[in-house]
Amino acid sequence: MSRWEADAGGRLQHAAMSLYFERGYDDVTVAEIAERAGLTKRTFFRHYADKREVLFAGAPAFQAGVVAAVAAAPADTSPIATVITALAETAGAQLAQYGEWARARRDLVESSTDLRERSLIKSADLAAAVAAALGERGVAPGTATLTAHAGVTAFTVGYDRWADGNGAGDLPTVVRRTLGDLRAAITS
Repeated sequence: MSRWEADAGGRLQHAAMSLYFERGYDDVTVAEIAERAGLTKRTFFRHYADKREVLFAGAPAFQAGVVAAVAAAPADTSPIATVITALAETAGAQLAQYGEWARARRDLVESSTDLRERSLIKSADLAAAVAAALGERGVAPGTATLTAHAGVTAFTVGYDRWADGNGAGDLPTVVRRTLGDLRAAITS
């Protein structure tokens, strides 16, 4: 096994996803992922803290992109419009490329209590980061928290619709449409 192969992280991610889809998350070990990728277990741990993180490897970059988009939004944009635009644009730039894997990944996460827990933690972390970014824009703490959580929830529902193919459109459009559904639910 070559220790310095190019794109070891990507190879490990591909190997893990393939094994997870073949056998289920719980029935795959880190050693098997490394072997499938033609790498060592030690190399796996240089790239990922554990086998769950393979499914969430893009979360830090996504969160950073959303926070940067919130910070860059025009000052006169409402907090919820700022959050949804930031989530939709970042998703379009970073997540839309995973369309073919989106549903399978989501179903895999739903199949495991461990993965659902990690997903909820990542969503809570994203909402907290978005709330902090709104706070930097002068939004009151309670409003920032409520807006961030509502936006992340609308994004999550929109992402699921898009992954299922039930959202009729590209990811940013589906996310924005889901916010419209949330507004309608609140005002009805």
